[in-house]
Amino acid sequence: MKAIILAAGRGERLGDAAAGRPKCLLRFGGKTLLQRHIENLDRLDAGRIIIVTGYRHEQIETALAQIESRTPVQTIVNPDYELGSIVSLHCARDFLAGGTDTILMDADVLYDPDILGRLFDTQSGNCFLLDRDFEPGDEPVKLCVSGAVPVEFRKIPDRAISWDYQGESVGFFRFDAAMSARLARRAEDYLNSNRSGEPYEEAIRDLLRETPELFRVEDITGQAWIEIDFPSDVARAAEIYENSIST
Repeated sequence: MKAIILAAGRGERLGDAAAGRPKCLLRFGGKTLLQRHIENLDRLDAGRIIIVTGYRHEQIETALAQIESRTPVQTIVNPDYELGSIVSLHCARDFLAGGTDTILMDADVLYDPDILGRLFDTQSGNCFLLDRDFEPGDEPVKLCVSGAVPVEFRKIPDRAISWDYQGESVGFFRFDAAMSARLARRAEDYLNSNRSGEPYEEAIRDLLRETPELFRVEDITGQAWIEIDFPSDVARAAEIYENSIST
């Protein structure tokens, strides 16, 4: 098992709330998001941690030097991070194609550690995390499920696709070795066809639409988490940490 953390983006929508830092260096309860990710993965015995950096990557390297981890941690710098997140996914293609299961994570999420544990404990080789309790609108990335099978994965779902219910994707995923390799190839396809501006979620959606029967979901509704995109999210994350996250 390996974990790939996507932490290259500038986080422009945070404005002054980011204070010139990558979003993964925002602090809650005295720890950065980055430290929390590494500590959580360490406890879960992830075999290896790969962090794709870009914006002010030197700050991340400095922070990593101060974080203790039994798990080997490696960084990859995406020099073209402003082009889009699919480029960051492509930077990690050799690790995706490395023949082991993959945990793929957005770096800008504060969460109860038990949520990440669900991906390590699941019996599904290819798994999404889904929260049914989400605010409507075009911002959340929706995961639509028919029966027990996810069938759509987008901010604005295709209305031609039928589903029984939907929720918000947490931004953490598990892929088995074969699916990880397919994802690496798909990311390369996007760059070769001049689609580097697409979000990385589109590459995952392609695989889901091709073989939905290979995917499942873990429902984490009611557990504490937040993706941090806007200044208001920083304040909300601090509140969630104080009230719902113990570590």
